[in-house]
Amino acid sequence: MADRSLATVWRFAIALPMMDHKTDLLGVPLASLPAIVLDTETTGLDPSQDKVIEIGAVRLPCTDVDAAEQFQTRVNPNRAIPPEATEIHGLADADVSGAPEFSQAFASFKAWSNEGVIIGYAIAFDLAILRSECEGADVAWHVPQSLDLRQLLRIIEPEPIADSLEAAAERFGIAVVDRHRALGDALLTARIFNAAVPKLRAKGIRTFGEANNAIRARIARRERLAHGEPAAITAAPTGEGQGFAGFPRLDSFPYRHRISELMSAPVVAVGAGERLGTALQTMMSRRISSIFVRLADTGHDHDHGIITGRDVLRAIADFGASALDQPVANFAKRPLVSVHGHDFVYVALARMAQHHIRHLAVVDDAGAIVGALSARDLLGQRAEDAIALGRMIEQAATPEELGQVWMLLPRVAKALIAEDVDPRDIASVISRELRALTRKACELAYDELAPSGDGAIPAHFAVMVLGSGGRGESLLAMDQDNAIVYEASDASVGPDVWLERFAKRFSDILDAVGVAYCNGGVMASNAAWRKDATAWRETVRGWMLQPRPQDILNCDIFFDAAPVYGERELADTLRADAIAFAKGSRSFLSLLALNASSAPPAFSWLGHFKTERDRIDLKRAGIMPIFSAARVLALRHGLTERSTRERLEAFQQRDAANAELASDLIESHRICLACVLRQQLRDLDRGIKIGNSVAPAELGRLERGELKWALRRVPSISSILGTPVEVM
Repeated sequence: MADRSLATVWRFAIALPMMDHKTDLLGVPLASLPAIVLDTETTGLDPSQDKVIEIGAVRLPCTDVDAAEQFQTRVNPNRAIPPEATEIHGLADADVSGAPEFSQAFASFKAWSNEGVIIGYAIAFDLAILRSECEGADVAWHVPQSLDLRQLLRIIEPEPIADSLEAAAERFGIAVVDRHRALGDALLTARIFNAAVPKLRAKGIRTFGEANNAIRARIARRERLAHGEPAAITAAPTGEGQGFAGFPRLDSFPYRHRISELMSAPVVAVGAGERLGTALQTMMSRRISSIFVRLADTGHDHDHGIITGRDVLRAIADFGASALDQPVANFAKRPLVSVHGHDFVYVALARMAQHHIRHLAVVDDAGAIVGALSARDLLGQRAEDAIALGRMIEQAATPEELGQVWMLLPRVAKALIAEDVDPRDIASVISRELRALTRKACELAYDELAPSGDGAIPAHFAVMVLGSGGRGESLLAMDQDNAIVYEASDASVGPDVWLERFAKRFSDILDAVGVAYCNGGVMASNAAWRKDATAWRETVRGWMLQPRPQDILNCDIFFDAAPVYGERELADTLRADAIAFAKGSRSFLSLLALNASSAPPAFSWLGHFKTERDRIDLKRAGIMPIFSAARVLALRHGLTERSTRERLEAFQQRDAANAELASDLIESHRICLACVLRQQLRDLDRGIKIGNSVAPAELGRLERGELKWALRRVPSISSILGTPVEVM
């Protein structure tokens, strides 16, 4: 699939009106979470009896909560405010006598809040009293998704900093202003939440779903320790109710355009007695993926069937080449599913989803077929919308805005999986946007640091994305693999002084928006991955001449480097030199081949999946050996292709004897990627930290069978690379 069509597919997927906003948010980084920080002031502390007298809120994410959009309203409780309550918040009867009643105030808050998770300190009380007020005023109440800052603080540092907002503010060095007023407390809570997010990341809690699960686990532990005593009221479980906002805004394209604008016309049809082979030739000559079959001499849709390219392939698989000589009516599908040309595009989307098909007939008022519509038509006409999504990254002005864009990726992956898009193409979409995100993070860091940069700002340098992101095979559990190459300088204060600060800043931005720091330290913020061009060449040669195990891994990801920011020629030249040197080093290539052939066993001696904690690491058992083997073949044969599929396909053209083995590895790679991606989406929906391991018990019978087939192909790497079979 070409880059342009991949971008278009992504934009199409985002528009599908089938995404669940509640589960979409589970994978969103906390730093980018669309959230409303809420606080209320009340007449007392009994949710069933007391009343709200003030609502304050601030919208996140933002870099400076003082400048965030704010909401504040007083509420007339229609009862006297107790003196002891006034002593706390300073609000007396006279202060709220002219304020709106709760139903009006709450309606204003819901209209303002629009969308987002509700965050608060001991938020359960605020939600409980709001619910009680709604019930008393006959106002609809939906349990919002929420996070309790008090619980999160206790995860960071048990007890001391969570005793009160004042104690938490002091712990983080945050000034306390307008305490015990709704908006003031909401602003203070927002500041503390922003300060807590990096500390939560350090504890492995990066996303909304992970935070929810951590809170629930903590409460469960406390309940067990208390021998069944009920825990304090906490935030509503993720996914319960619809929240204040319901669902996010959808792309309006399907609701603005008519099917007649996108359909293919005039109609292409063949008679029922036409040979299947002739119908296939017609489709090929017209460059179309389906053709109508006239089953009667009328133009009505009920007298037609349809046959697609996939139907032809199935017919040949079932009957062999003789199928091409049979009448096309033998294979045509009917009844024909149709839509009216005047219908909006969303009708076609829903019809395709309902019937699990990709082609529709378009009819007029009389039921006559006037055109055809395919999923490809829906995608191909929307390039401009795809470009618009790319602009969202380009126009992002803050890390938080980048995070808002980045959080769409799980939604995209869900939609593309549902559309049966090749997982390698989905990985290509993710990788390309990872590179775009890295480039934008570099731009933001440069704009921030250039005016005050210490040391010489290099005129020529390049930031490279390495590994899976460079070769276009990243999935959702990504981390940072990047490096910098630059031209040396004679200045007394060298460019690396500035580049160190620059790399640290863009790395921090990426971590904040969901692309985690590399556990192995393969990041330009580390001096080992930030060198001038001469030093890089010496380093790479050193890796190859006297390689250690880690050097082999370093070279592995370095050969896939893709420049994303700065002087592309610097990075391309360095990579080309490294590839040329590797190609000329037989001993180094032999070590790479041995490393690629040393996959851990995927099965027990009984033939079952070899799992740890009920999961198998598919990256180590399948994906890594295959892409490593493809890289070795590319280096040996001087292949310029970058992705695993392209490298293996190019190798097939050069080595007919191993072509079938290469074909098996290509398919095995696809199956492993698909299994990992589906598992990641399942885990995101449950708020579980995602990785590259798959739970075989969660696979369907067909998926398990495919995965077993794929993993049994991995040992053939030894044959294709000519290395000894390693018994483990």
